Amino acid sequence: MIEFYVLTHLVQDEEFSRKALPFLKKEYFSDEGHKIVFELVRNFVEKYNKVPNKVVMGVDLEELKGLNQTTYDSAKACIKQIGSTPKVDEQWLLDNTERFCQDKAIYNAIMDSIKIMDDQKEQQSRGTIPKLLSDALAVSFDQHIGHDFIEDAALRFDNYHKKEKRIPFDIDFLNKITKGGLPRKTLNILLAGTGVGKSLAMCHMAAHNLSAGNNVLYITMEMAEEKIAERIDANLLDVTLDELAVLTKDAYNKKMERLKSKTTAKLIIKEYPTASAGSANFRHLLNELRLKRNFKPDIIYIDYLNICSSSRLKAAANVNSYTYVKAIAEELRGLGVEFDVPIVSATQTNRTGFTSTDVGLEDTSESFGLPATADIMIALIATEELDKLGQIMVKQLKNRYSDPTKFKRFVVGVNKNKMKLYDVEQSAQNNIMDAPGSHYSTEYQSSQAREKFKGFDFD
Repeated sequence: MIEFYVLTHLVQDEEFSRKALPFLKKEYFSDEGHKIVFELVRNFVEKYNKVPNKVVMGVDLEELKGLNQTTYDSAKACIKQIGSTPKVDEQWLLDNTERFCQDKAIYNAIMDSIKIMDDQKEQQSRGTIPKLLSDALAVSFDQHIGHDFIEDAALRFDNYHKKEKRIPFDIDFLNKITKGGLPRKTLNILLAGTGVGKSLAMCHMAAHNLSAGNNVLYITMEMAEEKIAERIDANLLDVTLDELAVLTKDAYNKKMERLKSKTTAKLIIKEYPTASAGSANFRHLLNELRLKRNFKPDIIYIDYLNICSSSRLKAAANVNSYTYVKAIAEELRGLGVEFDVPIVSATQTNRTGFTSTDVGLEDTSESFGLPATADIMIALIATEELDKLGQIMVKQLKNRYSDPTKFKRFVVGVNKNKMKLYDVEQSAQNNIMDAPGSHYSTEYQSSQAREKFKGFDFD
């Protein structure tokens, strides 16, 4: 029935026709006569930029060659009904037409996939099946066809003054460089060498998000769920990892009860084997959590990006690391857009970056396509002197949220025993630079400061 309503209203309702016709395809119609009618409408609109009437369609139908009697009769009967079908609510029809297109697209993709699987000659690669299904699932009536610079000026002004919802940090300088926290629909990357503190930083951020009332999903592909939970426990319960191991059950339960009284948010930790899961698996997990636990995360952590798998590309000798890692980054950013959440992940430095005291974008391991895709990328840098002071250097490498030359470098305190980051005194920052900018401070001239930041290029 919806198929017939769609066809007749393409001619009866020009407004509906202009909104729906760009998204309709001949193969969505099951009846051969309906396919012919759709082709007649589309061809006329493309040629004359208006919808045809039933008389014109009848003439065009008569001129078609090679139609069998059954198809001809079906098409003629459909054209005959045009104008006699009662009009329905336009939005209802648009919604149902969109659902009709989505259902047909998925059905056709599944049938095509079965044909590919059954094709003994393998004329089409089985690797095309995920793309067929992905394209089908992406079918949507998007009515936005561009921003009119003059006519939409008022909307643009409102957007400039709209306060974007962000997920704030508890580190002052991280909030400064992101203008108040991480926006939704973004990919945010930490770059550091092995053992510097990528997982520590993400566990601390996740712990703070939970305390602040945000639902958190932490996906780990490197450490076990229990190890991530242990680190977050140490942070939230304010005990060292060693103390956590000897804490009595009664004391532990009391601390957890105090934590529960402070927040109603949830933190879910999910472990996948290394390199075995990608955006498709994470999408399934998010849908399962929503259905089974009524859980929708406000932020997602993925530990870490390089050991995810791509849902589009198969890791093999014919796919280089640049393309593969860039594909993973694009898929994760797309996941963030789809579920309206910021995604935080990490990547390793290469060999040069591992020994560098002033890491740059060129020190990203495996693929320079990753920083090209990320919205913000910051490096975590550790030296022996910083370790003695209980600090980590943070350096902005890329920033779409604000000017990356402001507060380009700063230090944060780190307590590795309790898996915590914290703000340090302003004097520690003054050793690096004067406020925003990259100028030496007078304190940097001291021998102590020169030793602390030995090797850093501040020019």
